[in-house]
Amino acid sequence: MGKFRIFGAVAALSLTVGMAHADCGISSGNISVLANDFPALHAVVSTAESCAGDGITFNKNHTAKHNEISVAALSADPAEYTSKIVANSSIVPLLNKDLIRPLDDLVAKHGQSLKPNQLIRIDGKVMAVAFMANAQHLFVRQDILDQIGMPAPTTWEEVLSTAKAIREAGIMEYPFAALFKSDWNLGEEFVNMYVGHGGKFFEPGTAKPAINNETGTATLNMLKALTEYTNPDFLTYNTSTVAPLWESGEIAIAQLWGSTGGQLLDDEGSTPEVVAATVPLAAPTVAGGNTPASTLWWDGFTIAKNISDEDAEATFIAMVHGISDDMVRANNDSAVWLMDAYVPGKAAEGVAATAAAGAEPYPMLPFMGLMHQALFQELPDFLQGNETAEQALADIEAAYVTAATEQGFLK
Repeated sequence: MGKFRIFGAVAALSLTVGMAHADCGISSGNISVLANDFPALHAVVSTAESCAGDGITFNKNHTAKHNEISVAALSADPAEYTSKIVANSSIVPLLNKDLIRPLDDLVAKHGQSLKPNQLIRIDGKVMAVAFMANAQHLFVRQDILDQIGMPAPTTWEEVLSTAKAIREAGIMEYPFAALFKSDWNLGEEFVNMYVGHGGKFFEPGTAKPAINNETGTATLNMLKALTEYTNPDFLTYNTSTVAPLWESGEIAIAQLWGSTGGQLLDDEGSTPEVVAATVPLAAPTVAGGNTPASTLWWDGFTIAKNISDEDAEATFIAMVHGISDDMVRANNDSAVWLMDAYVPGKAAEGVAATAAAGAEPYPMLPFMGLMHQALFQELPDFLQGNETAEQALADIEAAYVTAATEQGFLK
């Protein structure tokens, strides 16, 4: 696969730290968008929808299950959606199944507003248009840190000692939260922590797993230690669970996506005291390493292959409008946008700091999704104390090998 240029833009960024119909130039076509469910993507898709005047049919589906349904939906002929909003990992299954089309002709015809670093090239062809960067990083309550007289944590070991001090001071029994829900989220927590430990997921140049080792054990033990300071219901915790807990003042340290920052720092759903005390920080390091225990991401749109050229062109024009400078100005703090109109604010500081500290991109390999799935399927038993780290790693390895063999990545 080709090399992605988006992370140069992220690094550069980190150093600078009622709807009327728009005239988008399209008069016919069917447009249908499948996307994840968070505010930044709602802003993009709703702006794209403003192109849907007379003669245009526009449908959208924002769902947390977007990745579970995308392959089947785009495999239909015609595809159920004309565009799928993707990220580093979720584009891979669509590429593997040849379900999205090259965009070079459409970029040449309608993409004059796009910057070169937004064009995600794979084997020389533009396969997606990126519009935002993201990463998981820490958020802390400065007022709580002041109460216990401790500085903001920069390592995961310091997160543990800070959480312990908050508990011992009687301020909060469960001061920490992360996205430990037993689905894709939990797999990502392992990925981030394993990368921070310097781990490699596969033997070089192969699809053979390389997680059943001391680094894997250290990763699991750190995740388990963190769960001691989060609510016992942690296996239900995703963004839609943790963000309200933060806004209501129930937690003091959280590992969340940068795209959540706008929600935590606005004046809705929280109190002035909590908002004023909320500080986004770079993702921590771990085990004496220098690399943040996080991964860099981009989000962008693709165009389905199994649709008419007319629908593909209409969708492309609408989605380019969806990521316009006007959209950015209206939603500046909802994401770390890659468009020129973006003005980095406080909500972007955590992603920018994480990128500047050298965080690595999420591994974009055809078989990484199988590893990610094996992780989140097998980790709950360990985190609930039902098996050892060694048994959990053996189970993850076995589950991955079975899936990778079935799909032809291993023999």
